[in-house]
Amino acid sequence: MKQSAVGSRQLAVRSWFTMLALTANCLLPTAYSQPGGYSTQDKKAIKLYESGSECLQQRRIECAKSDFLKAANVDPRFVEPRIMLAEIAENEGKDEEAITRYREVMSIAPRFFPVAQLHLADLEFRSRQYAEAEKNYRGYLEKEQEPQRKARARLGITNCAFAAEAIQRPVPFEPKNLGPAVNSAEPEYYPCITADDGTLIFTRRVKAPEIAIYGMQEDFYVSKRDADGVWQPSQPIPTVNTAQYNEGAGTLTPDGRFIIFTKCALDDGSYGGQLRGLGSCDLFISQRVGDRWSPAANLGTPVNSAQWESQPSMASDGRTLYFVRGRRVGSGITDTDIYTSRMDADGAWSKPEKLGPNVNTPLQEESVQIHPDGRTLYFSSNGHPGFGGLDIYLSRMQDDGTWSKAMNLGYPINTGNDENSLLVSANGEVAYFASDRPGGMGDLDLYSLQLYPEARPLPVSYIRGVVTDKVTGKPVAADVELHDLSTGKLATAAYSDPKTGAFLVCLPSGRSYALNAGAEGYLFFSENYDVAAGTPKEPITLNVLLSPIAAGSIIALRNIFFNTASYELLPTSNAELDKLVKLLKANPALRIELGGHTDDVGNDAANQKLSEQRANAVRDFAVAQGIDGTRITAKGYGEAKPVAANETEEGRALNRRTEVRVL
Repeated sequence: MKQSAVGSRQLAVRSWFTMLALTANCLLPTAYSQPGGYSTQDKKAIKLYESGSECLQQRRIECAKSDFLKAANVDPRFVEPRIMLAEIAENEGKDEEAITRYREVMSIAPRFFPVAQLHLADLEFRSRQYAEAEKNYRGYLEKEQEPQRKARARLGITNCAFAAEAIQRPVPFEPKNLGPAVNSAEPEYYPCITADDGTLIFTRRVKAPEIAIYGMQEDFYVSKRDADGVWQPSQPIPTVNTAQYNEGAGTLTPDGRFIIFTKCALDDGSYGGQLRGLGSCDLFISQRVGDRWSPAANLGTPVNSAQWESQPSMASDGRTLYFVRGRRVGSGITDTDIYTSRMDADGAWSKPEKLGPNVNTPLQEESVQIHPDGRTLYFSSNGHPGFGGLDIYLSRMQDDGTWSKAMNLGYPINTGNDENSLLVSANGEVAYFASDRPGGMGDLDLYSLQLYPEARPLPVSYIRGVVTDKVTGKPVAADVELHDLSTGKLATAAYSDPKTGAFLVCLPSGRSYALNAGAEGYLFFSENYDVAAGTPKEPITLNVLLSPIAAGSIIALRNIFFNTASYELLPTSNAELDKLVKLLKANPALRIELGGHTDDVGNDAANQKLSEQRANAVRDFAVAQGIDGTRITAKGYGEAKPVAANETEEGRALNRRTEVRVL
């Protein structure tokens, strides 16, 4: 799996996006020699070596290899040309040849160039020669004093032990190409998908002759799955894609209404300043209305900075963003770590915080995905025990907000190459990734695989619905929120499409939720749901009817809770009570009646009194929050106005309610 990632070291030559490491494989014209002289006295060998160094400086690689080889043949003990031949072979990906050359160096003069032993250990590790690699890592540690290379060698020793054992226990891995509707002869990579697994957005590298230097361009494409589960031909997203810049590494909100992505460019003013960047790469956002996407806008500070921001992932709550931040040094990116930022009620982002040491390491972390369960994080790293290069890991958020120790997804999902940009579907069973494996449509293609159980996230479900005006039937752009009733915290949120009223929210299963939907000029909608444990076969579907604020309009507050035969408000009511207060503050002329209703269990007088007490308890809460008490009338109706039969528990639950009626 050689997936593309924005800023990825390995695939920088494949993906034009950011051009961060195009020169990563260009050799420096280094001439290795002992202080004060060469390791040979043979003038012919020295002349050939210096000639090869000149060729290398001119980027004439074949000429350099020829002269270095001749110099090595003249003197079998001449170390410098063998080092250069080893380095050239390593940079050309000829691992076997590089191993042979480095071993020659170590046999001739093991202390002449100590770093050669570290390079040899890395190559042996990549070739699965774990015993030899561990021996050379340990040998190198006896010579080295430089802290970063010592850390690299120590990690290498850990990796040898891990890989030697893990490769004997391969995990299930049967990738399937997504087919010609998605993949093409050009590279496709960095997928993102909606919670219903129905809309796929990905990055494609396309030819762009107008870009004189590189002649290629990265843009977003979208494909939708039909009723039979077949992907339809992908189409570009014209209002997000630009001719001047490259767009890539996107993340969708679960409903597919917003996309946050990476753009590495500074606006020249032709886009009204919307695309102006703060650093070498920034995060931008676009909103879908109907089938059209809005022009991209910079997320601004504090998410973006003078550093490098990329590879975003939006949590299912629609408020929490994960992304990668690093420093641009020359043609590459270094010190990449995973950060998170949260949007407050006013739409402002918090100062990004770096995730803890169970996720971030002193080396590279990238390609982050926070699963819709809100607790399972997938990411790539070369700083945890693994198979070499970037491996894919998962970490789970604990109850105290910390992250668990990173778990390597195993072989052959991970190999000695760089693995990244894994995307796991909402149901947790399917993962998507990019690969240039044989048998594809050309270059990098998108694939799917069935993820084995231990690597899956927590089960999730989703609610799909449509918000409409109760009177006119027209769609309404509404704010939809679900709160976890056990904690009172916001679990997920979405915005309904103003053209269709459609919304989709994703949420962990096995919990109870309070759903509220509201829009300016309307009473809010209130309902609660118990989402069964496990992964439901079918989502919850819901038609949300919003009542305009007008005299006589009524809503039932389904998330106001009391103990049995009590009028003491339970903490699980707080989210709904806050909604009521917010409604009254936003509409200062609004006057309401709070009506308390009970089922028919017990005697009439007791039920009447209890309904009055409960209505007054809600009124008292609103007054305590600053609402003028003259705007609220509290009235108890007892069991006199049932909305369902009292013969069943479900019916009695519907009858136990608090209603708001506009006066």
